[in-house]
Parts: sequence; structure tokens; C-alpha cells
Amino acid sequence: MPLIAATKGHKPEAKHAPAAKAGTTGKTSPTDAISLLKADHREVKGWFEAYEGSSSKAAKAELSSKICAALKVHSRIEEEIFYPAARAATKDDDLLDEELVEHAAAKDLIAQIETMSVGDDLYDAKVKVLSEEILHHVKEEEGELFPEVKASKLDLDAVGAKLAKRKAELTR
Repeated sequence: MPLIAATKGHKPEAKHAPAAKAGTTGKTSPTDAISLLKADHREVKGWFEAYEGSSSKAAKAELSSKICAALKVHSRIEEEIFYPAARAATKDDDLLDEELVEHAAAKDLIAQIETMSVGDDLYDAKVKVLSEEILHHVKEEEGELFPEVKASKLDLDAVGAKLAKRKAELTR
């Protein structure tokens, strides 16, 4: 089962929207890179919200495990496929360098969380800080990077297909 699948109440971008050729009309198709990445963002945000609202150690352990696994896959497909394509299309090295630094900070927190157990000192605090860092990162991607990429001539459907394929490989 994919680690970044839709969860109850946290659905990915609408699948009934008409597909449009990315980069030509400004619209996106359900299989384009941005739609796929936004769906991941919504899913992880939902898991963070569920974690925050949970008092069960078992539920927190399951949710933090899902969060960490999903973020590792998401950051990997962005770094391997999306960011290089976005960098070539937008030439916005400063923004993409910042995104990579934010990934590094998140990876460090994920590594710390994965060596701990729910109930350990600072465990909840580390998950909370990871949530805050990810929400900031998502805001920048969706508010700055994605609009730049949409305005470029990048073929978002082709990049989306590569992202989906790599994501499937990583979640087997």
C-alpha cells in the first residue's frame, strides 16, 4: 500500500477536473506534478492534525511513523525529479536552494524522531516542530515555487508521471 495515499477526510486534488496541458493554459491535470505534490501535502497535514489531537501512544506512534515515511519519500522525489526540473525551468536558484535547506532540516528532525519512542522526552515537541517546519515549507512551495513552475514551459504531466513512478518504486 502506498505510504502517501488519500486518508479519510483528506482527499487529494479533485480527480474529476478536466485535464489540461500544463504550461499552455495555466491549468493543471490530476496527474501533473503539482497536483501530486499538493495531494501529498494535504495528506501529511492531516496526519499532523490527527497526531496533535491524539492522546493514544499507539495512535501517535502509527501517525508519526506514517508522517516520517511519507516525508522521506516526498522529499526524495522532489529532490531527484521535481526540483531539478523546476530549477531548469524557472532558473530560481535562490528559492530552490532554500527548499533544499528546509528539506535537510526536516530530514534531521525525522532521523531524531525515528530513533525515539512516543513518550520520550521531547518526542511530541519534535513532531510539533517538524509539523511547523513542513507547514512553512508547503506554504513556500505552494505560494512561490509552484506558481513560478506553472508559469514556465515545464511539462507538468511528464514530470508528474516520473514523480508517480518513482514514488511507487519507493513505497513498495
